[in-house]
Amino acid sequence: MDVTRTYLEMTGPDQLVAASPSTAEAVVERLQGCPPSLYRHLYAEVGREWHWVDRLGWDDETIRAHLAQPALALWVLRVSGEVAGWFELKGHDDGSTEIAYFGILPAFRRRGLGKHLLTAAVKHAWATGANRVWLHTCTLDDQAALPNYLARGFHAYKEETYTVDL
Repeated sequence: MDVTRTYLEMTGPDQLVAASPSTAEAVVERLQGCPPSLYRHLYAEVGREWHWVDRLGWDDETIRAHLAQPALALWVLRVSGEVAGWFELKGHDDGSTEIAYFGILPAFRRRGLGKHLLTAAVKHAWATGANRVWLHTCTLDDQAALPNYLARGFHAYKEETYTVDL
């Protein structure tokens, strides 16, 4: 199957078109000391429908080493105290911050929470002192992903096509 990956960026914090939470019970908070079991759960459940497979085989030590990187930060979205989504920010040597992973758990999709979570991700990425905030998506992702990124102010700067066996 041919897949198109689109890279998107913001080059200034003024490009963000913020979205408010769809519910007052939506809270985004930094997750420090994330246990490997929770990381594995978030990755597997958010990515199941979108064919995220790269990290499924990671053992606990690999996850701990990944999470221990100084340039990495995890954030979770809670709705009424329950984890509803997450994002992973990764700082790069060029001064940019990547929204490396981002998603809503299946039980919380289609409620407008992705707009709020993406707004929070972008704000926290700029707060790291980034000179650019970027991410990528592909045609395997949720059909709402690319429109959300564009609506929040991201601009596509590169596309590539690759083939995968599903």
